Amino acid sequence: MAENQSDVNGSPKTYDEHVPEIKFTKLFINGEFVDSVKGRTFETIDPRNGEVTARVAEGDKEDVDLAVKAARQAFDHGPWPRMPGYQRGRIMSKFADLIEENIDELAALDTIDAGKLFSMGKAVDIPHAATCLRYYAGAADKIHGEVLKMSRELHGYTLLEPVGVVGHIIPWNFPTTMFFMKVAPAMAAGCTMVVKPAEQTPLSALFYAHLAKKAGVPDGVINVVTGFGSTAGAAITSHMDVDMVCFTGSTEVGRIVMQTAATSNLKQVSLELGGKSPVMIFDDADLDTATDLALMGIVHNKGEVCVAGSRVYVQEGIYEEFEKKLFTKAKAWPVGDPFDPKVQQGPQVDKKQFEKILSYIEHGKREGAILLTGGERLGTKGYYIQPTIFTNVKEDNVIVKDEIFGPVMSLMKFKTVEEAIKRANGTRYGLAAGIVTKNIDVANTVSRSIRAGVIWINCYFAFDNDCPYGGYKTSGFGRDFGLEALHKYLNVKSVVTPLYNSPWL
Repeated sequence: MAENQSDVNGSPKTYDEHVPEIKFTKLFINGEFVDSVKGRTFETIDPRNGEVTARVAEGDKEDVDLAVKAARQAFDHGPWPRMPGYQRGRIMSKFADLIEENIDELAALDTIDAGKLFSMGKAVDIPHAATCLRYYAGAADKIHGEVLKMSRELHGYTLLEPVGVVGHIIPWNFPTTMFFMKVAPAMAAGCTMVVKPAEQTPLSALFYAHLAKKAGVPDGVINVVTGFGSTAGAAITSHMDVDMVCFTGSTEVGRIVMQTAATSNLKQVSLELGGKSPVMIFDDADLDTATDLALMGIVHNKGEVCVAGSRVYVQEGIYEEFEKKLFTKAKAWPVGDPFDPKVQQGPQVDKKQFEKILSYIEHGKREGAILLTGGERLGTKGYYIQPTIFTNVKEDNVIVKDEIFGPVMSLMKFKTVEEAIKRANGTRYGLAAGIVTKNIDVANTVSRSIRAGVIWINCYFAFDNDCPYGGYKTSGFGRDFGLEALHKYLNVKSVVTPLYNSPWL
């Protein structure tokens, strides 16, 4: 823990000067904030102390019906899909401007909802949301099909048309990033949507709905229904008037989403699911760079990252020195209140996730893994866990196979490039991987051999609006970011006419 970051009980000191007033707690449907049909609410909890932040409207099937009806009306009869692309782009750019004008408040909302670092929110998450909007705003007037060179005497061309009403079900680990990763390309395509933020982190999504209205987004284009996955989320997935559902979350829930979509109206599905990403560090790597990258790969956002580098493989020639350096850096890693600018790791999102991580740590001990450092909670208040590193782990250990979604690393040794590839691929997941080497041949060989959607060489978490992101295997399918994300919200329509006096059969 950082110096002067704890109280007399050893709990992280609390910094409340940035805590904002909570302005929006109701559902946002058809351009208005409204109570849920049944009048129910649920608590959102500040993970820094376990205390209630606000009571938020709890949406259910009836509320989803109203939101989908609004989105359907906006798509079938409203101006948004019919606007010239440049006009949609101008509204989206105004939306981005408003986000930047409210950056402090938005970052603070994600801090008290998700335990995210306030400094990171201001420097990265919120600015990147605005950048993401502008990226797709620039693409909104560049959506066009192709003229086809037909093999017969026919004239053919394709049109790209918006899919329709999209249901976005987003997770709690990156409330802002995930919101715009889904919403921005769907807006640019001309879709309308119903967004269900995670029940742990609803506050910033409601604020973004307010800003969308202020920016001039027509009523019904963006609807936000807060509530639980088993009710509101399930209602979106099964709704007959939703044309597509985009889900980010666990593989287990992703299977349910896919099954429900298939048995309802066979709606299109895009899934970004779990991960157990390997980081492979070769003998020629710079040790300081490699240890910094490996540590950041598991403690960034307190390990609550789908692509967290939770399996670290180090070649035997540098393993012992690497382990010593990593131990020293992990022990000094500053954990505490995420409003404190000196802190680099805040609390886990909620009590359930906190207890899940601790249970995996205990499981690792029982399986014979050696705890190099960490493994304990910090203090008695809030959901803080020390950066945790296990050694002496085996590939069949639960902590190596399962996605823990916390600051828990399994550190392992390998001999050859071939062994590293085989062990890295020995997982049901395939979301991301890291390679640390100065050898271009090793980098090229390994990157082509790993079955994962994103490969980072001598870097990690190197996301960009222009770079597609998604998984292989049980990490899902479909891509976010890049123009691939825009095109998944578009249907291809082919139009064919015979040339003059030409037979068409």
